Amino acid sequence: MGLSHLAIVNATPSLEVAAVCDASALLRGVLEKYTGVVTYDDYDRMLREVELDAVLIATPSRTHAGMVRAALERGLHVFCEKPFTLSAKDAEELTALARSRGAVTQVGYHNRFVGPFAEVKRLLDAGAIGTVTHALGEAYGPVVLKAKGGTWRSRKEEGGGALYDYAAHPLNLLNWYFGEVTGVGGTVLKPIFSREIDDEVHSTLYFAGGRSANLSVNWSDESHRKMTTRITVWGTAGRIFADRQEIQVYLREGAVAPEGYEQGWTVRYGTELTESVGFYLRGEEYSAQIEHFADCVREGRLDGVNGFESAAATDRAIAMLVTDAAKPTPTTVVGEPLAPTLKRRRRFRIPWAVPRPAGQLDMREGTR
Repeated sequence: MGLSHLAIVNATPSLEVAAVCDASALLRGVLEKYTGVVTYDDYDRMLREVELDAVLIATPSRTHAGMVRAALERGLHVFCEKPFTLSAKDAEELTALARSRGAVTQVGYHNRFVGPFAEVKRLLDAGAIGTVTHALGEAYGPVVLKAKGGTWRSRKEEGGGALYDYAAHPLNLLNWYFGEVTGVGGTVLKPIFSREIDDEVHSTLYFAGGRSANLSVNWSDESHRKMTTRITVWGTAGRIFADRQEIQVYLREGAVAPEGYEQGWTVRYGTELTESVGFYLRGEEYSAQIEHFADCVREGRLDGVNGFESAAATDRAIAMLVTDAAKPTPTTVVGEPLAPTLKRRRRFRIPWAVPRPAGQLDMREGTR
Protein backbone atom coordinates (compact mmCIF):
# COMPACT_ATOMS: atom_id res chain seq x y z
CA MET A 1 0.00 0.00 0.00
CA GLY A 2 2.91 2.34 0.63
CA LEU A 3 4.05 2.04 -2.98
CA SER A 4 0.48 2.52 -4.20
CA HIS A 5 0.05 5.67 -2.12
CA LEU A 6 3.42 6.96 -3.30
CA ALA A 7 2.34 6.60 -6.93
CA ILE A 8 -1.03 8.27 -6.31
CA VAL A 9 0.48 11.21 -4.40
CA ASN A 10 3.11 11.72 -7.11
CA ALA A 11 0.37 11.79 -9.74
CA THR A 12 -1.75 14.34 -7.86
CA PRO A 13 -0.80 17.87 -9.09
CA SER A 14 -1.52 19.59 -5.77
CA LEU A 15 0.70 17.23 -3.77
CA GLU A 16 4.44 16.73 -3.55
CA VAL A 17 6.31 13.84 -1.96
CA ALA A 18 8.91 15.51 0.26
CA ALA A 19 10.46 12.34 1.68
CA VAL A 20 9.96 8.61 2.14
CA CYS A 21 10.81 6.61 5.24
CA ASP A 22 11.12 2.83 4.95
CA ALA A 23 12.96 0.01 6.70
CA SER A 24 14.03 -1.59 3.41
CA ALA A 25 17.44 -0.44 2.16
CA LEU A 26 16.67 -1.99 -1.23
CA LEU A 27 13.48 0.03 -1.61
CA ARG A 28 15.15 3.24 -0.47
CA GLY A 29 17.96 2.72 -2.96
CA VAL A 30 15.59 2.14 -5.87
CA LEU A 31 13.51 5.22 -5.01
CA GLU A 32 16.59 7.45 -4.65
CA LYS A 33 18.07 6.23 -7.93
CA TYR A 34 14.98 6.38 -10.11
CA THR A 35 12.86 9.14 -8.53
CA GLY A 36 15.35 11.35 -6.72
CA VAL A 37 13.16 11.48 -3.62
CA VAL A 38 14.89 11.91 -0.26
CA THR A 39 14.65 8.75 1.83
CA TYR A 40 15.09 7.95 5.52
CA ASP A 41 15.30 4.85 7.67
CA ASP A 42 14.55 6.84 10.83
CA TYR A 43 11.00 8.20 11.09
CA ASP A 44 11.68 10.68 13.91
CA ARG A 45 14.70 12.07 12.08
CA MET A 46 12.61 12.60 8.95
CA LEU A 47 10.01 14.52 10.95
CA ARG A 48 12.76 16.73 12.42
CA GLU A 49 14.64 17.45 9.19
CA VAL A 50 12.00 17.74 6.46
CA GLU A 51 9.47 20.55 6.10
CA LEU A 52 6.11 18.79 5.88
CA ASP A 53 2.41 19.59 5.85
CA ALA A 54 1.15 16.04 6.32
CA VAL A 55 2.27 12.45 6.81
CA LEU A 56 0.84 9.36 5.14
CA ILE A 57 1.42 6.25 7.26
CA ALA A 58 1.25 2.86 5.54
CA THR A 59 3.17 0.58 7.89
CA PRO A 60 2.36 -2.61 9.84
CA SER A 61 -0.59 -1.99 12.16
CA ARG A 62 1.44 -2.30 15.39
CA THR A 63 3.44 0.84 14.51
CA HIS A 64 0.49 3.13 13.74
CA ALA A 65 -0.16 4.58 17.19
CA GLY A 66 3.41 5.74 17.84
CA MET A 67 3.90 7.20 14.38
CA VAL A 68 0.57 9.02 14.43
CA ARG A 69 1.34 10.50 17.84
CA ALA A 70 4.77 11.75 16.72
CA ALA A 71 3.27 13.44 13.65
CA LEU A 72 0.46 15.09 15.61
CA GLU A 73 2.88 16.41 18.23
CA ARG A 74 4.74 18.18 15.41
CA GLY A 75 1.54 19.82 14.20
CA LEU A 76 1.15 17.69 11.06
CA HIS A 77 -2.02 16.46 9.40
CA VAL A 78 -2.21 12.66 9.24
CA PHE A 79 -3.54 10.04 6.85
CA CYS A 80 -3.15 6.57 8.36
CA GLU A 81 -3.84 3.23 6.75
CA LYS A 82 -6.41 1.02 8.44
CA PRO A 83 -6.82 -0.29 11.02
CA PHE A 84 -6.28 2.94 12.90
CA THR A 85 -4.67 1.31 15.98
CA LEU A 86 -4.62 -2.03 17.77
CA SER A 87 -5.94 -0.47 20.99
CA ALA A 88 -9.22 1.33 21.52
CA LYS A 89 -7.52 3.36 24.26
CA ASP A 90 -4.81 4.54 21.83
CA ALA A 91 -7.47 5.43 19.27
CA GLU A 92 -9.37 7.58 21.76
CA GLU A 93 -6.21 9.33 22.99
CA LEU A 94 -5.00 10.08 19.46
CA THR A 95 -8.43 11.33 18.46
CA ALA A 96 -8.40 13.76 21.39
CA LEU A 97 -4.83 14.86 20.56
CA ALA A 98 -5.71 15.51 16.92
CA ARG A 99 -8.75 17.52 17.96
CA SER A 100 -6.67 19.64 20.35
CA ARG A 101 -4.13 20.35 17.59
CA GLY A 102 -6.72 21.13 14.94
CA ALA A 103 -5.27 18.43 12.68
CA VAL A 104 -7.00 17.06 9.62
CA THR A 105 -7.12 13.27 9.97
CA GLN A 106 -8.25 10.36 7.85
CA VAL A 107 -7.99 6.56 7.99
CA GLY A 108 -7.75 4.51 4.80
CA TYR A 109 -11.10 2.75 4.77
CA HIS A 110 -11.34 3.17 1.03
CA ASN A 111 -14.76 1.48 0.70
CA ARG A 112 -16.40 4.71 1.79
CA PHE A 113 -15.31 6.09 -1.58
CA VAL A 114 -16.75 3.15 -3.57
CA GLY A 115 -19.83 4.33 -5.48
CA PRO A 116 -22.27 1.50 -4.56
CA PHE A 117 -21.36 1.62 -0.85
CA ALA A 118 -21.79 5.40 -0.79
CA GLU A 119 -25.17 4.93 -2.48
CA VAL A 120 -26.22 2.57 0.32
CA LYS A 121 -25.52 5.37 2.79
CA ARG A 122 -27.56 7.85 0.75
CA LEU A 123 -30.54 5.49 0.47
CA LEU A 124 -30.51 4.62 4.17
CA ASP A 125 -30.35 8.29 5.16
CA ALA A 126 -33.33 8.90 2.86
CA GLY A 127 -35.32 6.09 4.52
CA ALA A 128 -35.72 4.27 1.21
CA ILE A 129 -36.26 0.82 2.77
CA GLY A 130 -38.16 2.03 5.81
CA THR A 131 -37.05 1.00 9.28
CA VAL A 132 -33.85 -1.04 9.13
CA THR A 133 -34.11 -4.34 10.99
CA HIS A 134 -30.97 -6.29 10.15
CA ALA A 135 -27.79 -6.19 8.06
CA LEU A 136 -25.03 -8.50 6.91
CA GLY A 137 -21.42 -7.42 6.39
CA GLU A 138 -19.18 -9.83 4.49
CA ALA A 139 -15.59 -10.03 3.25
CA TYR A 140 -13.98 -13.01 1.53
CA GLY A 141 -10.76 -13.61 -0.33
CA PRO A 142 -7.85 -15.97 -1.11
CA VAL A 143 -5.17 -14.62 1.24
CA VAL A 144 -4.17 -17.61 3.39
CA LEU A 145 -4.71 -20.86 1.49
CA LYS A 146 -2.08 -23.04 3.15
CA ALA A 147 -0.01 -23.19 6.31
CA LYS A 148 2.64 -20.50 6.12
CA GLY A 149 4.18 -17.63 8.03
CA GLY A 150 7.09 -15.25 7.91
CA THR A 151 5.46 -11.81 7.46
CA TRP A 152 3.96 -9.34 9.94
CA ARG A 153 0.51 -10.39 8.75
CA SER A 154 1.08 -13.87 10.17
CA ARG A 155 1.90 -12.61 13.68
CA LYS A 156 -0.76 -11.74 16.21
CA GLU A 157 1.24 -9.04 17.98
CA GLU A 158 1.73 -7.16 14.70
CA GLY A 159 -1.99 -6.84 14.07
CA GLY A 160 -2.16 -9.54 11.46
CA GLY A 161 -5.22 -11.67 10.95
CA ALA A 162 -8.54 -11.53 9.17
CA LEU A 163 -10.14 -9.43 11.93
CA TYR A 164 -7.89 -6.40 11.52
CA ASP A 165 -7.09 -6.80 7.84
CA TYR A 166 -10.42 -7.95 6.37
CA ALA A 167 -13.28 -7.71 8.88
CA ALA A 168 -12.40 -4.10 9.65
CA HIS A 169 -13.71 -3.09 6.21
CA PRO A 170 -17.35 -4.29 6.44
CA LEU A 171 -17.36 -3.36 10.13
CA ASN A 172 -16.36 0.21 9.27
CA LEU A 173 -19.15 0.38 6.68
CA LEU A 174 -21.68 -0.83 9.25
CA ASN A 175 -20.43 1.89 11.63
CA TRP A 176 -20.95 4.42 8.85
CA TYR A 177 -24.49 3.27 8.23
CA PHE A 178 -25.73 2.60 11.78
CA GLY A 179 -23.33 4.28 14.18
CA GLU A 180 -21.53 2.84 17.18
CA VAL A 181 -21.75 -0.87 17.97
CA THR A 182 -23.47 -1.22 21.35
CA GLY A 183 -22.81 -4.92 21.89
CA VAL A 184 -21.57 -8.12 20.27
CA GLY A 185 -22.27 -11.81 20.79
CA GLY A 186 -21.22 -15.24 19.64
CA THR A 187 -17.91 -14.03 18.21
CA VAL A 188 -15.68 -16.63 16.57
CA LEU A 189 -12.07 -15.80 15.65
CA LYS A 190 -10.87 -19.02 14.09
CA PRO A 191 -7.62 -20.08 12.42
CA ILE A 192 -7.90 -22.34 9.39
CA PHE A 193 -4.34 -22.53 8.04
CA SER A 194 -2.61 -19.95 10.26
CA ARG A 195 -0.85 -20.86 13.49
CA GLU A 196 -1.55 -17.84 15.71
CA ILE A 197 -3.99 -15.55 13.91
CA ASP A 198 -7.60 -15.79 12.82
CA ASP A 199 -8.48 -16.70 9.23
CA GLU A 200 -12.24 -16.32 9.66
CA VAL A 201 -14.43 -14.05 11.75
CA HIS A 202 -18.10 -14.45 12.64
CA SER A 203 -20.18 -12.42 15.06
CA THR A 204 -23.52 -10.76 15.78
CA LEU A 205 -23.42 -6.98 16.25
CA TYR A 206 -26.01 -4.84 17.99
CA PHE A 207 -26.79 -1.18 17.32
CA ALA A 208 -29.09 1.42 18.80
CA GLY A 209 -32.76 1.23 17.90
CA GLY A 210 -32.94 -2.55 17.98
CA ARG A 211 -30.94 -3.01 14.80
CA SER A 212 -28.56 -5.93 14.45
CA ALA A 213 -26.04 -7.23 11.95
CA ASN A 214 -24.07 -10.36 11.25
CA LEU A 215 -20.39 -10.20 10.39
CA SER A 216 -19.05 -12.99 8.16
CA VAL A 217 -15.41 -12.92 7.05
CA ASN A 218 -13.05 -15.54 5.63
CA TRP A 219 -9.75 -14.79 3.91
CA SER A 220 -9.03 -18.47 3.28
CA ASP A 221 -11.78 -18.68 0.65
CA GLU A 222 -10.27 -19.75 -2.67
CA SER A 223 -13.61 -19.40 -4.45
CA HIS A 224 -12.98 -15.63 -4.64
CA ARG A 225 -10.34 -14.39 -7.05
CA LYS A 226 -9.61 -11.31 -4.91
CA MET A 227 -10.99 -9.56 -1.85
CA THR A 228 -14.76 -9.22 -2.05
CA THR A 229 -16.69 -6.99 0.35
CA ARG A 230 -20.49 -7.10 0.49
CA ILE A 231 -23.24 -5.35 2.43
CA THR A 232 -26.88 -6.45 2.67
CA VAL A 233 -29.49 -4.44 4.57
CA TRP A 234 -33.10 -5.44 5.29
CA GLY A 235 -35.85 -2.97 6.18
CA THR A 236 -39.61 -2.82 6.54
CA ALA A 237 -39.96 -1.44 3.01
CA GLY A 238 -37.30 -3.39 1.11
CA ARG A 239 -33.78 -4.69 0.85
CA ILE A 240 -30.40 -3.40 -0.36
CA PHE A 241 -27.39 -5.41 -1.52
CA ALA A 242 -24.11 -3.80 -2.56
CA ASP A 243 -20.57 -4.73 -3.48
CA ARG A 244 -17.89 -2.87 -5.39
CA GLN A 245 -19.54 -3.59 -8.76
CA GLU A 246 -23.20 -2.77 -8.20
CA ILE A 247 -26.10 -2.01 -5.90
CA GLN A 248 -29.32 -4.04 -6.02
CA VAL A 249 -32.38 -2.48 -4.41
CA TYR A 250 -35.75 -4.14 -3.87
CA LEU A 251 -38.61 -1.84 -2.81
CA ARG A 252 -41.90 -3.31 -1.64
CA GLU A 253 -45.22 -2.24 -3.11
CA GLY A 254 -46.22 1.05 -1.56
CA ALA A 255 -42.66 2.14 -0.78
CA VAL A 256 -41.70 5.64 -1.87
CA ALA A 257 -39.04 5.10 -4.52
CA PRO A 258 -36.19 7.65 -4.60
CA GLU A 259 -35.26 9.17 -7.94
CA GLY A 260 -33.60 6.55 -10.14
CA TYR A 261 -35.40 3.65 -8.41
CA GLU A 262 -38.77 1.96 -8.69
CA GLN A 263 -40.86 -0.55 -6.79
CA GLY A 264 -39.52 -4.04 -7.25
CA TRP A 265 -35.92 -4.51 -8.32
CA THR A 266 -33.53 -1.78 -9.47
CA VAL A 267 -29.87 -2.48 -10.27
CA ARG A 268 -27.32 0.31 -10.64
CA TYR A 269 -23.66 -0.25 -11.46
CA GLY A 270 -20.52 1.18 -9.95
CA THR A 271 -19.55 2.73 -13.25
CA GLU A 272 -22.50 5.14 -13.05
CA LEU A 273 -22.17 5.80 -9.31
CA THR A 274 -18.41 6.43 -9.15
CA GLU A 275 -16.90 9.83 -9.84
CA SER A 276 -13.80 10.00 -12.01
CA VAL A 277 -10.38 10.68 -10.50
CA GLY A 278 -7.22 12.21 -11.88
CA PHE A 279 -5.19 9.02 -11.59
CA TYR A 280 -6.40 5.40 -11.57
CA LEU A 281 -4.51 2.77 -9.60
CA ARG A 282 -6.14 -0.32 -8.03
CA GLY A 283 -9.51 1.47 -8.19
CA GLU A 284 -10.89 4.99 -8.22
CA GLU A 285 -11.49 4.83 -4.49
CA TYR A 286 -7.78 4.83 -3.65
CA SER A 287 -7.13 8.08 -5.47
CA ALA A 288 -10.44 9.55 -4.32
CA GLN A 289 -9.53 9.14 -0.64
CA ILE A 290 -6.16 10.85 -1.11
CA GLU A 291 -7.72 13.69 -3.10
CA HIS A 292 -10.34 14.11 -0.37
CA PHE A 293 -7.68 14.23 2.34
CA ALA A 294 -5.68 16.83 0.39
CA ASP A 295 -8.79 18.97 -0.14
CA CYS A 296 -9.57 18.87 3.58
CA VAL A 297 -6.02 19.94 4.45
CA ARG A 298 -6.09 22.74 1.92
CA GLU A 299 -9.49 24.00 3.10
CA GLY A 300 -8.87 23.40 6.80
CA ARG A 301 -11.89 21.10 7.04
CA LEU A 302 -12.10 18.87 10.10
CA ASP A 303 -15.33 17.13 9.04
CA GLY A 304 -13.90 14.91 6.32
CA VAL A 305 -14.79 11.31 5.55
CA ASN A 306 -13.60 8.81 8.15
CA GLY A 307 -11.45 10.95 10.39
CA PHE A 308 -9.92 9.57 13.57
CA GLU A 309 -13.13 9.92 15.54
CA SER A 310 -15.01 7.72 13.09
CA ALA A 311 -12.18 5.19 12.79
CA ALA A 312 -11.93 5.00 16.58
CA ALA A 313 -15.51 3.68 16.66
CA THR A 314 -14.38 0.79 14.47
CA ASP A 315 -11.40 0.16 16.78
CA ARG A 316 -13.76 0.02 19.76
CA ALA A 317 -15.96 -2.50 17.95
CA ILE A 318 -12.91 -4.63 17.12
CA ALA A 319 -11.90 -4.58 20.80
CA MET A 320 -15.40 -5.78 21.72
CA LEU A 321 -15.09 -8.66 19.24
CA VAL A 322 -11.72 -9.71 20.68
CA THR A 323 -13.10 -9.67 24.23
CA ASP A 324 -16.22 -11.60 23.26
CA ALA A 325 -14.23 -14.25 21.37
CA ALA A 326 -12.10 -14.89 24.47
CA LYS A 327 -15.12 -15.94 26.53
CA PRO A 328 -15.54 -19.67 27.22
CA THR A 329 -17.42 -21.44 24.48
CA PRO A 330 -20.94 -22.34 25.61
CA THR A 331 -21.48 -26.08 26.01
CA THR A 332 -24.63 -28.12 25.80
CA VAL A 333 -25.72 -29.55 29.16
CA VAL A 334 -26.83 -33.14 28.75
CA GLY A 335 -29.47 -34.22 31.25
CA GLU A 336 -30.40 -37.65 32.54
CA PRO A 337 -31.06 -40.18 29.80
CA LEU A 338 -34.67 -40.68 28.97
CA ALA A 339 -36.31 -43.85 30.21
CA PRO A 340 -36.33 -46.57 27.58
CA THR A 341 -39.48 -46.71 25.49
CA LEU A 342 -41.85 -49.37 26.72
CA LYS A 343 -42.80 -51.78 24.01
CA ARG A 344 -45.91 -53.07 25.73
CA ARG A 345 -49.20 -51.67 24.61
CA ARG A 346 -50.51 -48.93 26.87
CA ARG A 347 -54.10 -47.89 27.38
CA PHE A 348 -55.15 -44.25 27.20
CA ARG A 349 -58.30 -42.20 26.88
CA ILE A 350 -58.94 -39.50 24.27
CA PRO A 351 -62.01 -37.61 23.11
CA TRP A 352 -63.38 -38.82 19.79
CA ALA A 353 -65.45 -36.81 17.35
CA VAL A 354 -68.46 -39.06 16.83
CA PRO A 355 -72.07 -38.41 15.97
CA ARG A 356 -73.62 -37.73 19.38
CA PRO A 357 -76.47 -35.56 20.51
CA ALA A 358 -75.50 -31.95 20.95
CA GLY A 359 -73.57 -31.23 24.13
CA GLN A 360 -72.48 -34.83 24.74
CA LEU A 361 -68.93 -36.16 24.42
CA ASP A 362 -68.08 -39.84 24.00
CA MET A 363 -64.90 -41.05 25.80
CA ARG A 364 -63.67 -44.27 24.30
CA GLU A 365 -60.67 -46.40 25.08
CA GLY A 366 -57.90 -46.78 22.57
CA THR A 367 -54.57 -48.61 22.59
CA ARG A 368 -51.05 -47.64 21.49
